[in-house]
Amino acid sequence: MLAPASADWLRSGCSRRQALAGAGAFLVGGVSARGASARLVSGRTQHPRARRAARLTTRQLAGQRIIASYAGLTPPASLLTSVRDGQLAGVIFFGENISSETQIARVIRQLRHAQAQSPVKLPLLLMTDQEGGHVRRLPGQPVLSEKQIGQSAHPVAAATAAGTGTGRALAGVGMNVNLGPVLDVYSEPGNFIDEYQRAYSHDPAVVATLGQAFITAQQKAGVAATAKHFPGLGSAARNQDTDSGPVTLNVPLGTLHSIDEAPYPAAVSAGVKLVMVSWAVYPALDAKRPAGLSPAVIQGELRGRNRFTGVTITDALEAEALKRFGTTAQRAVTAARAGMDLMLCAAGDAAQAETATTALANALASGHLGRAAFGAAVSRVTALRASLP
Repeated sequence: MLAPASADWLRSGCSRRQALAGAGAFLVGGVSARGASARLVSGRTQHPRARRAARLTTRQLAGQRIIASYAGLTPPASLLTSVRDGQLAGVIFFGENISSETQIARVIRQLRHAQAQSPVKLPLLLMTDQEGGHVRRLPGQPVLSEKQIGQSAHPVAAATAAGTGTGRALAGVGMNVNLGPVLDVYSEPGNFIDEYQRAYSHDPAVVATLGQAFITAQQKAGVAATAKHFPGLGSAARNQDTDSGPVTLNVPLGTLHSIDEAPYPAAVSAGVKLVMVSWAVYPALDAKRPAGLSPAVIQGELRGRNRFTGVTITDALEAEALKRFGTTAQRAVTAARAGMDLMLCAAGDAAQAETATTALANALASGHLGRAAFGAAVSRVTALRASLP
């Protein structure tokens, strides 16, 4: 979540931690069958492309909720094996993974080739942070930052053009998910989210309108949008970075509802496909747990109050904000139990994703994670994957 130190597209693409900082029986939909492998999704919620999905093991089911990362320009053999084995939902790319558009397109073709050999006959989620301005992993659109778009003469047209351009830029190299736009409403000039011009405005109505325009245009170009960082980081001071340590935002409930969460109904109305949940603690909602580990925030605020039915994704699991919540394995299980669909393993080490996969598989097999909720999460991820190129 930490903002980059430079506007250069390659430098600004460093990893989140540096710069943006089995056996088992399971039928998704809640029906179990002892001794059988698992069906990916129930027919009731299934996208037509998902009906070709194979029966999966418990570990493969767990992998449908994991996003992996890796160091350097070449995916390691272990990551490709996980893809071929049907044990990953997707991969996130950072600046250290990209030397040129040609190079990353070649890597993505390699990943897609591995996926074609998987029992899960669905596209991988291939994602990056292409917010605009300072935060870009690829050259090109969106060149303007969100704040520059908000201050432009024709902001809705500029947000629409940025969304279209971003979708085309990512699709051009084979990616199909963008971890943007930012829907935070900054409260003070120069604070954490405004320092690098990552928010459209301090006015929630402006953020809602421009976020909706960006989301609509980008998704029309074939790339899923991710609204972030729910319920909002707009009040975070400049030194309050969840990548670096715990962050508590003492925002009154009325302010959270009228300002921080205000852009989300428009995003939901636009059909935004993913929402990333913050690692900050919001005592007005849950005084003990960061938002991404809190059922009150995920189930109550995001899905209940804001009626979001799409895919939820964590911020980076290795964030220092979670240091008192145990290991990668413990964090993944806690987040899944709270209602997060996808676990973002962004440490640049494929082993991190393997650890999270093992943890979810063991928790599912032992009953620590409920079968019905696990199945619903996999169904949402499967529907997303089936909708994308």
